Amino acid sequence: MTNRDATPPRGTSPDRTGHGDGDGHGDGHGEGRTERELRAALEALAGGVLPDPDAYRTARGEWLRRERRRRLVLTVLIAVVFALAVLIGLWVLNQAPSDPGVIFSGTGTSAAEGPSLPRLDP
Repeated sequence: MTNRDATPPRGTSPDRTGHGDGDGHGDGHGEGRTERELRAALEALAGGVLPDPDAYRTARGEWLRRERRRRLVLTVLIAVVFALAVLIGLWVLNQAPSDPGVIFSGTGTSAAEGPSLPRLDP
């Protein structure tokens, strides 16, 4: 008795070669008994499931409701950000000192007193 007689070469089992399905029947379809039983069970389970008659209408209604809510939330968020920007701008403008001449106090030299570039006459 040789080693070749006792064990098949590595990687040549009936499952990998496609000559059999591994269950000993050799029908050549490439699926085992467990696979066939699982397929039959899933087909029986799927055959017993009946769709809801108004499933599409329900799903579409839920989608439209979510879309409206998303748009409403986005609109409110934009309004809040805009209102905050306006309020912050008004607050900053209100913080500026009210006495005239703070920015232009007249001290120092102005840029107009120094040399200027020649002007082009139009």
